[in-house]
Amino acid sequence: MALFPARDWDAFRAHWQKILADDRSWQKTIVADGAVAGNILCFDRDGRREVGYWLGRDFWGRGLATKALAELLEEEPVRPLYATVATTNRASIRVLEKCGFVVVDSRSEFDEKWGEQVDELILELPG
Repeated sequence: MALFPARDWDAFRAHWQKILADDRSWQKTIVADGAVAGNILCFDRDGRREVGYWLGRDFWGRGLATKALAELLEEEPVRPLYATVATTNRASIRVLEKCGFVVVDSRSEFDEKWGEQVDELILELPG
C-alpha cells in the first residue's frame, strides 16, 4: 500500500521478526488457488491502529485484497482504524474505499531510501 523499496532477505526477515514479536499485531496469509498470494496485518503505529497488506503482482486485479480486508474488518474491533497508501497506488486506494475507509489527511516527505518525494494519503475507517 505504502511506497517502500524491496528489502533484501536478511532485512525482510528482521522486519517480520519484529512484527511477529509484537503481541498487539496480528498477521494472516492471503491464499488463492492453493498458493500464497500475500499477507494482511493489523498493527499499532504512532498511537493509532493501522492495517496493511501486500499481494504478489500475479494476484493483482482479482479482488483478493478487498476480500482479505473485508474479512480483517470483521475480526478487528478497534475503530477508528487507519491505513497509509501512496497516492500513486490507485488500486489500493480503491480497495480501502470499497471497505469504507475515507481520506482524512495527506503528507509529502522526502524519502532517503527512494531518494525522492513520496506522497501518501491517510485513510480512516470511522468508529
